[in-house]
Amino acid sequence: MAHPRLAALRARTLAAARGTVLEIGAGTGRNLPFFGPPAALVIASEPDCRHLALARRRLERARVPVLFLAASAEALPLPDGCVDTVVSTLCLCSIPDVPRALAQIRRVLAPGGIYLFLEHGLCSDPRVAAWQKRLTPFWRRIAGGCHLDRPIADLLIAAGFIVERLKTGPLLPAPRLLGWTYLGCARVPGLTEADASS
Repeated sequence: MAHPRLAALRARTLAAARGTVLEIGAGTGRNLPFFGPPAALVIASEPDCRHLALARRRLERARVPVLFLAASAEALPLPDGCVDTVVSTLCLCSIPDVPRALAQIRRVLAPGGIYLFLEHGLCSDPRVAAWQKRLTPFWRRIAGGCHLDRPIADLLIAAGFIVERLKTGPLLPAPRLLGWTYLGCARVPGLTEADASS
């Protein structure tokens, strides 16, 4: 997780975060140093209190205020439309109920808000994808619930997001079986900030 190539991808993903930011699956806080203006506040959501304790140790490297929230992505204790940006990096693979989590992300996004994601999942090469599907039942038992075969873009579209920008490929420092990457930005259809203020 500390590989320089992955750090560069984190920085690239989080550069567009603005306003009030909700990070899903903040883990041990590896993303905290990469948030900066125009982000005004980061709400770091993580269900594992042990990870949150480690994340607090990285707080001194944060360049914006951080609020820690012990909560799962499937049950966010936040009001509707309260965040401008949602971020997830390498966590959709291990969330037990992804459709429910994506519904929560949609709910908390403000009009015109964006969802920035850096995730790994199902490879476009059918041979690699077949191996991902075969290995996932075993892999998720030894790797903290991680699924190798989640079709990230399809899940976003099924949840009602418009995927505005998407790059896929072997971007992570790992074999395609483990590191087929989805990097992009999605929005909720409907009102934009301009529409909401008129």
